[in-house]
Amino acid sequence: MEPRTALMTQLLPAALLFALALAPGSAASETLVKLTTPRGVSQSFLLIKPEQPPAAAVILFAGGHGALGLSGPGKMRWGSGNFLVRTRDTFVRHGLMVAVMDAPADQQSGMNAIFRMGPAHAGDIGAVAARLRPEANVPVWLICTSMGTFSAAGGAIGAKGIDGLVLTSTITRAQPTWLIAGSHPHGVASMNLPRIPAPTLIMSHRHDGCSITPAADAPKLKARLTAAKPAEIVVLDGGAPPISKPCEAKSQHGFFGIEDEAVAAIARFVKTHPPI
Repeated sequence: MEPRTALMTQLLPAALLFALALAPGSAASETLVKLTTPRGVSQSFLLIKPEQPPAAAVILFAGGHGALGLSGPGKMRWGSGNFLVRTRDTFVRHGLMVAVMDAPADQQSGMNAIFRMGPAHAGDIGAVAARLRPEANVPVWLICTSMGTFSAAGGAIGAKGIDGLVLTSTITRAQPTWLIAGSHPHGVASMNLPRIPAPTLIMSHRHDGCSITPAADAPKLKARLTAAKPAEIVVLDGGAPPISKPCEAKSQHGFFGIEDEAVAAIARFVKTHPPI
């Protein structure tokens, strides 16, 4: 070992060294997958498989308008800094097969909440879940953040073949100017969550400064998940000083600076809660 390497190793926290020692092998290369959904539109996603057989498959949904504009492995027009997009390899290192889902071809101008909650999108999500099954016969989970929580909650309600749900930085307060403000004043919490039987994790940052995703609303979400077995809440703290606006990805809203801790908590929940 070179002297500089030895010094760096000595400076690493013991907990980090332990985590690195336990981490699964490095990720395989990304591939861009395109399929035609039952409604006849093209749906793209990035597929990343771990070197060892995966414990589960996870479909990741970015926030914002969700239109990544995927054009090849690692090539996207938008969203590379999103919490879930930027941590996709970390999920793979936890032994999970990852699909990073783009907006469908007919929504590349951006998905609004109405589309994200609707049956067309749920059908697209179900098609991606079905495409993952031949890759590995493992449970398929939906993991989402911010505006992506409308997509994943809608998929858990209306798509086939979904075994679990993870909601992070969930929209629980609709903006007064949104078209859904009257029908869904509590955002995702106003959706038909009692129809979700799958294990569900709600993750928030204690100091999320985004006015429409406060950690204080996590119990409200859990109370609506009456059929989920189980529904659990994890509230994280700490991280790095934000370098983006409060509702953007590089702040507490996007678990900035504690990404590894957030992904580890999600992976632990996924692995320890098999389908009902």
